Amino acid sequence: MKGEIGVPTIQVEGKGSFEVEEGKKLVLALEDNGVDILHRCGGNARCTTCRVEVLEGDPRAMGTAEAEILEKKDVVDGKSRLSCQIRVYSDLTVKPLRTASEDGIEPGKRPED
Repeated sequence: MKGEIGVPTIQVEGKGSFEVEEGKKLVLALEDNGVDILHRCGGNARCTTCRVEVLEGDPRAMGTAEAEILEKKDVVDGKSRLSCQIRVYSDLTVKPLRTASEDGIEPGKRPED
């Protein structure tokens, strides 16, 4: 499913796709569309539980806070990104790396937009 011009589409591996308003945080787009994703620190780039693998698309450049926490937690692999730090501006294909159901814990406080 391809979005309208200016309306990005998120494809989630094994879960389907949905359109999201431009500029929305990826973690909120995932949660609002029923995708099981952790976000234990509430979207503050502190815990790395909301990591996704970006399979296709341009999530834009990584910010300092995201880069620092990924390095601190030793998850710098060139593919993992924090969904709480990505604002959606184009079509993306992603795979959640940690989920509440697999980890057996509550997802965490809803991140602020």
